[in-house]
Amino acid sequence: MQHGSPYGTHRVLEPLGVLPQGAWRIDNSMALYDNEILIDVAVLNIDAASFTQIKREAADDRASIASIVRGIVERRGKHHNPVTGSGGMLIGRVAEIGPALTDKVDLRVGDRIATLVSLSLTPLQITTIKEIHLDRDQIEVEAQAILFETGLYAKLPGDIPEKVALAILDVAGAPAQTARLVRPGDTVVVVGGGGKSGTLCVYEARKRAGPAGRVIGVSPFAKDCERMRKLGWVDHALQVDATDAVAMMDAIARVTAGRMADVVINCVNIQNTEMGSILAARDRGKVYFFSMATSFTAAALGAEGVGKDVDMIVGNGYARDHALFALALLRESPKLRQLFEEWYV
Repeated sequence: MQHGSPYGTHRVLEPLGVLPQGAWRIDNSMALYDNEILIDVAVLNIDAASFTQIKREAADDRASIASIVRGIVERRGKHHNPVTGSGGMLIGRVAEIGPALTDKVDLRVGDRIATLVSLSLTPLQITTIKEIHLDRDQIEVEAQAILFETGLYAKLPGDIPEKVALAILDVAGAPAQTARLVRPGDTVVVVGGGGKSGTLCVYEARKRAGPAGRVIGVSPFAKDCERMRKLGWVDHALQVDATDAVAMMDAIARVTAGRMADVVINCVNIQNTEMGSILAARDRGKVYFFSMATSFTAAALGAEGVGKDVDMIVGNGYARDHALFALALLRESPKLRQLFEEWYV
């Protein structure tokens, strides 16, 4: 076996000199380097922004979705949506461990794992697309993938259903970062608070802000707002379209008496919500863009254009121990666990 770069640069085909995530095309042959892990893939959890775009392009037709997904992987050697620039993650079973990693990783052949690195950098070959779940951004497959030496992963827990664990781990960075950002007494706005990552952030924001703080969930959908109210973790569930920046600003101003939010967390899977998030924040507030639909150019230039002095944080999906943190939320809250099991089981 050959020895590869720990970062996977030996797999890059085009253009040379970049890391796999930034490459247009990578080598997805499944011949293993001695410091790689081969995975038999069972489920792809497609990034929400990517899956939303693919569904729209395919008009929700499963055969068309399958064709688009296959086409991306065949052209690029990975599931790296060229429109959104995002990927997702996977669950599968360890099929082979390169000899250079045998004593370096806590894995054995046969272990069930979820990768915690994006599909946008993961060499992938799809043999069969078995089922497409339109309502949960998941695709059941027969496939194989490669995890690089530096690739992050989590062993799947025995006490949480696999598809629930995958859904949680795909957005584990969001609640972990929320825990870092929110302080007691803060006013927190979660844009997309009725969705998967948004629900986790609302729950964590409620804990961190405490009784003196306020949590405001935002969604354009009445059913999401009703769910947020029933769960009981928000002080206000606002039915507002975040692409309408002025409407967002006015809605948050009304429920905060003009003070606006200390922290705004953007979890939506559509474009053009940058200014709505920025205008919802107070001066010197923080805006965390977890969504991969975010245009950071639009956010930076837009904030400058309206003279808004806020700290904007790139949605890094990784925080130390974020997988353990996110799974612990399900064990901590029966209501949260029940909701995710209703969605994904």
